[in-house]
Amino acid sequence: MPRPSGRKENELRSVAIVPNVNKYAMGSCLVKWGDTHVLCTATIEDKAPSWMKAQGKKGGWLTAEYGMVPHAGNIRKDRDAIKGKQDGRSVEIQRLIGRALRTVVDLHQMDNKTIKIDCDVLQADGGTRTASITGGYVALKLAIMRALTEKKLIKDPLIGQVAAVSCGIVQNTPVLDLDYVEDSNAGTDANFVMTADGQLIEVQGSAEGAPFAVEEFQKLLALAQKGIAELIEKQNAALKS
Repeated sequence: MPRPSGRKENELRSVAIVPNVNKYAMGSCLVKWGDTHVLCTATIEDKAPSWMKAQGKKGGWLTAEYGMVPHAGNIRKDRDAIKGKQDGRSVEIQRLIGRALRTVVDLHQMDNKTIKIDCDVLQADGGTRTASITGGYVALKLAIMRALTEKKLIKDPLIGQVAAVSCGIVQNTPVLDLDYVEDSNAGTDANFVMTADGQLIEVQGSAEGAPFAVEEFQKLLALAQKGIAELIEKQNAALKS
């Protein structure tokens, strides 16, 4: 099946991760993933959430916020602040980002500190949540490296590395990294969040029409593993630069 983008079935879109794009944030990067562009920043605050203190829990916390600027898509969308609340999709995605990144952080080493990851979608063409997780890790790592250098952290709390990618079945063909056109026409759509050593953190998958077979899921998993390995390399290259 020829893909609209001309890519092979197991080929990612062009992915560039540009580090340190915001001079005020402790860690930041701009993810350019095809025509999806996401600004990711990380902040480390010297206080734990009040709910942790109320529950008598020690350590620290990591949370995430996600949003789209008004013209991230082809139709202008009002900011959530204008509406007075976040839409359900934004809440679901930011919770996913937080869960994914907390998996690779030893929160017990974050004594009385909170890490906040902000992911702002500047332009959307499918895969904004996977780009946010992948870029969010880079921003997180940069912030922790700076905090260690400035003695704001005594020990590195990172215990792993995480990235995410989408896969799907389009016209009966399993493909890697769906753009918006493919995502809109996919019979099956799945997002895979994985560690650098190949362990699964979360899988979000659904059939839009007919159910999909276990064998098809295994093909999607194999595509995701290939894509994650390439994304991990791109993360490492951005961090080295």
